[in-house]
Amino acid sequence: MNRKTTSSPDIGWLRAFTFTIYGTSVLVSSYFPLFYAQLGFSTSQIGLLYALGPMISLVSNLLWSIASDRYQTIKKVLLILLVGQIALTFILSASTSFSIIMAVITVFYFFFYPVFPLSDTIVISTAKQHGIHFISIRLFGSFGYAFFALLIGYVLTQVGSSNTMWVSIAIAGLALGFILFVKDQPTSVAKMDLSGIWAILRQKELLWFFGCVFCLAIGMRMNEAFISISLKELGASENLIGWAMLASSLSEIPVFIYLSFHGEKFKELPLLLLASLLFAVRFLLMGVTESAYGILAIQAMHGVTFGIFYVTAIRMLTRLIPDEFRATGMALYTIVWSSLAGLLSGTFGGVMFEQLGRHPFYLTAMGAALVAFIGFASRYFQKGPGANSPSKFEHKA
Repeated sequence: MNRKTTSSPDIGWLRAFTFTIYGTSVLVSSYFPLFYAQLGFSTSQIGLLYALGPMISLVSNLLWSIASDRYQTIKKVLLILLVGQIALTFILSASTSFSIIMAVITVFYFFFYPVFPLSDTIVISTAKQHGIHFISIRLFGSFGYAFFALLIGYVLTQVGSSNTMWVSIAIAGLALGFILFVKDQPTSVAKMDLSGIWAILRQKELLWFFGCVFCLAIGMRMNEAFISISLKELGASENLIGWAMLASSLSEIPVFIYLSFHGEKFKELPLLLLASLLFAVRFLLMGVTESAYGILAIQAMHGVTFGIFYVTAIRMLTRLIPDEFRATGMALYTIVWSSLAGLLSGTFGGVMFEQLGRHPFYLTAMGAALVAFIGFASRYFQKGPGANSPSKFEHKA
């Protein structure tokens, strides 16, 4: 690896941006629900507010990607998105009514969700330009998530959950400052070929894969939306919630590193089977534990569940989809993994958590993970234990 390229100032600023932007992810996924709870919202209302994000992302990700492609800039679009986030967060800080927050958060999500696929795009483009592995930059997102999870927990313990939005403004402002120094990249790596959607959806192998991913994502998004509420229910402080987020983010780092360099030694389907089964075990433990510290320990399983799944799923998609349809396939994957699963888990999960409680909630998440396990297992035995690469993608004009 070229030492000169890896020490480029451009890569340094991009790593700083990646590090910081995941701080906003910590806030939205883990601390925004506490802010809503502090305002007196019910868990079903919180679930609905959470579900709005994935619903909006179905449209916003596509629209901002098209804008990025049309004007051949990622950096300027990211600047607009961050400024929009800061403005909407300021309005949220002064809002207390559920109807007003619902309206404002809808617009906020329009600026929030596209930041991550676009930041991944600029990371992939920059890494390719400098001849390095994109994980060497993306890992700083995991480091940032861990750092801000702990820092935000301590800060909110001191100043209270009512100041969550001001903390969000500060972190988004920091990310905005870093992106100013990042070199813009053309969008050729992530252009979305809409004509390829039909070609992709005709492939049974991909439809099976997306179906399994959807089932697994339901359980993970349910946990993501309500883990902070579960911890609060068990008497945890914002500080302990930060430690739980820290445990999950730190645990994925060694798994990312190992599988990025040695993952090709292992076949994909067995890894996906392992990840699905461990997800089911993780959700079972989350449902039966009665201790906030127990949840803290269980969160350390995040690395061997999400870490294994994430790297292996991306690797499998690169085998399933040729270069000319890869961005389209990745966009569909994001819709399945994040948008559709988040929409269902937020609306359905919020009502379930409120009406039935935490135990049935996590048992349902476990059931979804087991359905994914069965789906991956059926494909594994159908193809044979020796199979690794999926069937070849065929496109007919």
